[in-house]
Amino acid sequence: MSLRIFVRRFTIGSLPLLLFVCAIGPMCTQSTAAPTLNTVAASLRRVPSAHPCLFADAADFAALKRNATTDPLMRAALDRILYDADLMLTRRPNKRKLEGRRLLGVSRSVLYRVSTLAMAYRLGGNPAHRDRCATELMAAAAFTDWNPSHFLDVAEMSLALAIGYDWLYHDLAPDTREILAEALMEKGLRTSIQHDGWWVKAGNNWGQVCHAGMLAAALALRERDHALAAQITHRAIVNLPISMRAFAPKGCYPEGPAYWAYGTDFNVLAIALLESVLGSDFGLNALPGFTATADYLDLVTGPSGMTFNYADGDTQRNTDCAIWWFAKRFNRPDILAYFEKDAFLRYCSTRPTFSGQSANRLFAFTLFWLQPVPKDITPRAPLVWHSEGTVPIAIQRTTWDNPTALFVGLKAGSPSGPHGHMDAGSFVLDAEGIRWAYDLGPENYHSIESRNMQLWSSEQDSDRWRIFRLNNFSHNTLVIDNQLQLAKGKALVRSFREGPESEVVLDLTPVYTNASKVIRTGTLLANGTYRLTDTLAGLRPGATVRWGMVTRAQPGSERTGTLTLSEADKRLRLSALHNPATIWKTYETARPPNEWDSPNPGTVMVGFEAVAPASGALSFAVLFTPDSP
Repeated sequence: MSLRIFVRRFTIGSLPLLLFVCAIGPMCTQSTAAPTLNTVAASLRRVPSAHPCLFADAADFAALKRNATTDPLMRAALDRILYDADLMLTRRPNKRKLEGRRLLGVSRSVLYRVSTLAMAYRLGGNPAHRDRCATELMAAAAFTDWNPSHFLDVAEMSLALAIGYDWLYHDLAPDTREILAEALMEKGLRTSIQHDGWWVKAGNNWGQVCHAGMLAAALALRERDHALAAQITHRAIVNLPISMRAFAPKGCYPEGPAYWAYGTDFNVLAIALLESVLGSDFGLNALPGFTATADYLDLVTGPSGMTFNYADGDTQRNTDCAIWWFAKRFNRPDILAYFEKDAFLRYCSTRPTFSGQSANRLFAFTLFWLQPVPKDITPRAPLVWHSEGTVPIAIQRTTWDNPTALFVGLKAGSPSGPHGHMDAGSFVLDAEGIRWAYDLGPENYHSIESRNMQLWSSEQDSDRWRIFRLNNFSHNTLVIDNQLQLAKGKALVRSFREGPESEVVLDLTPVYTNASKVIRTGTLLANGTYRLTDTLAGLRPGATVRWGMVTRAQPGSERTGTLTLSEADKRLRLSALHNPATIWKTYETARPPNEWDSPNPGTVMVGFEAVAPASGALSFAVLFTPDSP
């Protein structure tokens, strides 16, 4: 949202609203009193009954259209949107087809198509895009329902129909508008009251996504049922802070970078909706950790371009509309420089031959927040970072501006955390532009659920921990006596030191039942190497401890003391400093042990084993040395 939009809509209010907005402005904290339903209702009554209004009005869309003729970033984005919209012209509308218990794939496809086609028509003016968008909207409106038993499906579908209805309002036939409005009202808003379930006060991405979708529908239909619109809007404003507690204190996201992109994108959309229609964020921007989360994706993205993908996420990072919003909203162009600008340009220049089911379904929103990226700018984020919070992680890197930099992400926290794995003590490592130490990522939800396995229970005997990718046997951590980590345990960051030789000390003891002390220490040495040490005590004499690391590189034939990994023309040496006679081994990861486990082609775990002596004490030290010719 532009400053012009904010100022124009802010001034439509009366003095009481002005005083209220000032009271919850930049200085507010989580203790700020939430607005009352009457306050929200009064704010809505002051909003003109005009369309479009969601994210932008007619003048804003006209400005975007003009900018596309002079701004190279805007032109590139619009060219990609127009290309995708043309591909969609021959695609049949989505049908109501569930995958297991979810309609989410269909909802996302509808959102992708509607946002792309509607933006293409607003800025390009091709009637074929408008008509194809209307066809998609009408098909979704005709569904029997939007699968309220899995409410994310309703939320994303509601956002799709809300922006289609709003952005194309004056270009749709009156009877089409009526059908869309009725579908939004019955299958979206009123259903959200009837299925006013746990997601309303959810502390995870569900709250962010569901409230954003319902908010879009409420604001789009505000003139049809003012009381219901006020109720839904108020519900979003007072409950979004519950989900947003996850950002405190320093912007880390407990569910990992993949779910950051989901929850935070929709969180941003919700705030942008409030600001564009009501002229206020109602204090949400000022909640602890929210502005700091602008740096999060850069912090967890290594020089390889891959993320530290803890929790249920893969390593891939794409262009993200929320990053552009943060950059514009808080004057932070530096967060565009490290990864986002190049990712954006790659996406814009790609010309797929097939419009994927959902592709980057929120890409069209990026156009509202595009801005120039200054040359020779680097991130303001620190090189060494401890997230604190409920799922603590630590990041260490040598530099921001060298693609060969060394980068390490270390994980603490609990397996029972949101989308948690048994990955306490696990790490990823980049050097020479290569990801050497991998996290295998999530397992396919539907594949596991279709077997009636308990994927979402974190109890110690849950089926979740029988899944290879989710338990500690597949992670870059320690396995003691071939036992699982303790699901309810929580590993802690005991100390964190910045400086020329940064150091992170993890206390893993709480996640092991078969040791009295398990300490892992990661030290980034001044010479550009990395040392990982482990200190264990209280082991059963004769217990076997395995040290492991998953890689896609080729292990060398020499396995005594030092192991050399090779990928392309790059090498990484792993030296067992604790015992030069250590024999490095490989462990199967490409073909996991159970039929429900997905294969992991091209991967192997390298590591070693040690047997606890009579004292029950062991110590390991591995030095990672980039060694490219």
